[in-house]
Amino acid sequence: MTIPALPAVPRAAENSATALSKRDWIAGLEKGLSVIEGFDDANPRLTASQAGVRCGLTRTAARRYLLTLEHLGYVATDGKLFWLTPRVLRLGQSYLESARLPRIVQPFLQRVTAGTQESAYVSVMDGDEVVYIARNGTNRAMNTGYVLGSRVQAQVTAAGLMMLALRDADWLEHWLNTHDLRAYTSHTITSKERLRIELARIRPQGWAISEQQLELNYRGVAVPLRDRNGEILGALSVTMPMGNESSDDAATRVLSVLRETAQAMRHLI
Repeated sequence: MTIPALPAVPRAAENSATALSKRDWIAGLEKGLSVIEGFDDANPRLTASQAGVRCGLTRTAARRYLLTLEHLGYVATDGKLFWLTPRVLRLGQSYLESARLPRIVQPFLQRVTAGTQESAYVSVMDGDEVVYIARNGTNRAMNTGYVLGSRVQAQVTAAGLMMLALRDADWLEHWLNTHDLRAYTSHTITSKERLRIELARIRPQGWAISEQQLELNYRGVAVPLRDRNGEILGALSVTMPMGNESSDDAATRVLSVLRETAQAMRHLI
């Protein structure tokens, strides 16, 4: 089995707004976090050698980090393979409990659910993924129901399309040139030219719709979530089964509630 290497630059460093002084950089912390991020759905269990390949470490170094993480309770092992434990969820839970945005938006999501009868979400971008940080409503029968902390490739969701469309043109072009567009269903946009056209349409429109790109028979509608200064913080969206409702009818039904709610949130976030 081929184990793909992770990017050399950690996600946090890629997104950092300011450069960090070399004397303040703790390499061990960076490497320890990269080992945790080396596990995913395709690689739920790794040997020390495989973890080293994915994180750019020697087998010996990777093993030391894995054994330290085991000692701290974040990793378990059978002596050869290593895997993450539920304790890792504490890292994400700490954000959800301490960050201001997830707590502030919750009452507004209840308003959206009451006004649309659909599941409502607030999501933000992290790298090339959408992360769901607040939700209200049921997942119904959706197999890929977004629970808090769920991460999804941005281009297959309405929220992700909305946030991508509002990015700087140079950033977006670099993103398109450096990312593969994975197909989840036969409706997933995998053509970069087609995606460029779709994002160009969404930007002036001010809202996005995504249908069956991640899961068949489901659609999402999203609007941008801005702060009082007009800066984009994330997206407010709903997800719904498609049924017999047309795209236009669905958008008409939920957009006024989404827009009004997003506007009401601006002066609080």
